[in-house]
Amino acid sequence: MKIGNVQLENNVCLAPMAGVTDLPYRLLCKEQGCGLVYTEMISAKAVYFNNKNTNLLMQIDEKERPVAMQLFGCDPDLMAEMAKKIVDEHSQIDIIDINMGCPVPKVVNNGEGSGLMKQPGLVGEIVKKVSRAIPIPLTIKIRKGFDDNLINAVEIAKIAEANGAAAVGVHGRTREQYYSGKADWDIIRQVKEAITIPVLGNGDVFTPEDAKAMLHETGCDGILIGRGAQGNPWLFKRIIHYLESGDLLPLPTLQEIVEMIQRHMAMLCAYKGEYTAIREMRKHISWYTKGLPGSANLRRSINQLECFEAIEDKLEELKNMT
Repeated sequence: MKIGNVQLENNVCLAPMAGVTDLPYRLLCKEQGCGLVYTEMISAKAVYFNNKNTNLLMQIDEKERPVAMQLFGCDPDLMAEMAKKIVDEHSQIDIIDINMGCPVPKVVNNGEGSGLMKQPGLVGEIVKKVSRAIPIPLTIKIRKGFDDNLINAVEIAKIAEANGAAAVGVHGRTREQYYSGKADWDIIRQVKEAITIPVLGNGDVFTPEDAKAMLHETGCDGILIGRGAQGNPWLFKRIIHYLESGDLLPLPTLQEIVEMIQRHMAMLCAYKGEYTAIREMRKHISWYTKGLPGSANLRRSINQLECFEAIEDKLEELKNMT
């Protein structure tokens, strides 16, 4: 799969997720064969004001490439200026992606994220100015529409293509749905049939079989995996293998799950410091251990722990529960 001049090894990609797709997690997914990783969404305004936390979000490792950095904002000139600044200062970035799907009220109320779905003309202006300001491909990620009264993914995708976008990611839910209900894969098919640039489908891909079904039913060029990858970086390897061979790899063993958690936690501690990492790992451990025997008790006890060694001890107990 190719996006602009960026060649991907495969078409199975890690979707951008705030609070999830930081550098350590992107590296873990890349190790499992993920074809393209996306950063957490980054505010153009925060880049302009040189926000310290935003600088951490923009750290890239050569081993995770190709990588797309996701920007959000609604001022075309500021977006273009900050996209150029980012690319000039971070040569490892391969793609800039514009978030037009975030449903969070504080983002939407500023006219950003999925709030842009209500302003097709502004979408065109942003895409045109940003794509002309940077030497690398520009992509956008949109939703089915804003609500059931405004289903306009096809219109937005056409506008994006006409103004220089190199690919479009489509989440098959409206903003009003957030992540509830069932993703509408038919809207992904409609977008694919309406434009010539690559379309990446997003929504309700939790298994290798889901991935194959989405590709078959929508004709999309690639898959963006979001919540399905939470606590499950192995999903990329399993999907790629299934698409290539038709065979299902086994699910990770308890030993493999615990070892992945331990690696993830160590990487996060090195990246953000122990205090922050331990607190952020709580949600990851909840995802990694979902469905395991005794996982509810494990989560309760880990949520009370505040140091690396104490959590390591708990994880070793879990590993020995076979």
